[in-house]
Amino acid sequence: MPHVLDPLTTQGLMPGQILARGVSRHMRSHDFVTVEELVPTSGLRVDVMALGPKGEIWIVECKSSRVDFMSDGKWQGYLEWCDRFFWAVGPDFDTDLLPDDTGLIIADGYDAEILRMGPETRLAPARRKVMVQKFARHAAVRAQAARDPGFVSGFGAV
Repeated sequence: MPHVLDPLTTQGLMPGQILARGVSRHMRSHDFVTVEELVPTSGLRVDVMALGPKGEIWIVECKSSRVDFMSDGKWQGYLEWCDRFFWAVGPDFDTDLLPDDTGLIIADGYDAEILRMGPETRLAPARRKVMVQKFARHAAVRAQAARDPGFVSGFGAV
């Protein structure tokens, strides 16, 4: 992925958000749709959640540096909210730091590549239903905010 990031299209984005953009673009090539910064339960916020054509739910945590990865003590809590879990890192990230029993994606701001699939642990039907509903509500709130940036909801975050 020898892309050069255009500073105009990445202005104001944090390094992890740039990785999330590339991951989201790549997920479309697998017929997945994505949302960023979804809260599956109190105390957890997923960088990227991807929803597949058959209802598959993948979580991708974007890590921009060794310090970013080492300071993440919550990632195991994400496993019970998805069918597959992945790390997304930049091409210069030392992937030996990442657990072997998780998925691995190399990304930049334009695209990504899945190097290792995370093991599949299928969600229970009731949990899947909750996650698909959270995904839909989160996506709808984001779409509404994009259409009407001045609108402030009285209901708070989803």
